[in-house]
Amino acid sequence: MSLPLSPFLKTLPTYQPGRPIEEVARELGLPAESIIKVASNENPFGPSPLAIAAMQAAIPHVNLYPDGNAFYLKQKLAAKLGVEPANLVLGNGSNEIIEFVSHALLAPDTNIVVSQYCFAIYPIVAKMAGASVTVVPAKAYGHDLPAMLKAITPRTRIVFVANPNNPTGTLAPREELIQFVNEVPDDVLLVMDEAYIEFLDDAVDLVPLIRLGARKNLILMRTFSKIYGLAGLRIGYGITSPELAATLEKVRQPFNANLLAQAAALAALDDDEHVRKTRSNNFGGLEFFNKAFHQLKLEYVPSAANFILVHVGDGKAVFEAMQKLGVITRPMAGYLLPEWIRISVGTPQENQRCLEALKQSLGKN
Repeated sequence: MSLPLSPFLKTLPTYQPGRPIEEVARELGLPAESIIKVASNENPFGPSPLAIAAMQAAIPHVNLYPDGNAFYLKQKLAAKLGVEPANLVLGNGSNEIIEFVSHALLAPDTNIVVSQYCFAIYPIVAKMAGASVTVVPAKAYGHDLPAMLKAITPRTRIVFVANPNNPTGTLAPREELIQFVNEVPDDVLLVMDEAYIEFLDDAVDLVPLIRLGARKNLILMRTFSKIYGLAGLRIGYGITSPELAATLEKVRQPFNANLLAQAAALAALDDDEHVRKTRSNNFGGLEFFNKAFHQLKLEYVPSAANFILVHVGDGKAVFEAMQKLGVITRPMAGYLLPEWIRISVGTPQENQRCLEALKQSLGKN
């Protein structure tokens, strides 16, 4: 091909998501209804019933463009968070917020700072902009925040921290995190990825720093994909200073939050019972896997999210063996953890089936 492609694309990896049920069913000749997917940290209970009803009511209007400014969703989110609508920016999933900050801040000769075993999209987006990536070795599979602070240089534009972290499920120590947030230089953007914050009992609340204008170099990323079960609609949001939010609006594509997504998210915010049920199931599921892995003498990383990382020896082989049994997990070689797989918490029945498939694949029946 003779097209003058960007030189940054030559070494850019392609993000590999968890495999969809339909694809595995076709490949293995299995009935789709016989397969369970515990690979992508999705809500096993599906979307909120209120969200489903709201989408059904909105379907007749999909011939119209959505509200490009998401007025009602921003109003409701702002009231829930105790901020102003001007503090919010919506994304096509919180993934798109990562792209926004990259467009706004990164260029060749700049860099980002991330932890080892960080979410794969952070370095991919940085490299798309021609920026370099400084990877700080992990501490117990989680963030070494003091070391990340020391890694910041005059070329650093963004520091990414996911808390809880994906794919390891680790949680940064409270006091260490607060100190880190306060010590990141004012001319460096701190992106706190809080996609899994709703699964925590006692999360560090950083919203007041934004509400009071105390940290204008901070943006919190959240999503409706996980606890609210709206992953297929792709809707997330950033909470930040009005100045940065206004800047990010300049690089946001028009109508990036579609009509059904806005309707579903608006309704989901009212469904406290769905959130409670999901959290309760998640706590039980994590305890189930913790106990099972301990009994099987398998190393695992204690998780604060809705998934768990477990050491299985040959991650690819175990992933493939479990897949043939109709259980889709996530191999971790792409995260430089080839001996591990990641398992999302499912329903109790899915968790039990996943465990039986894992035991069979490891010859531990």
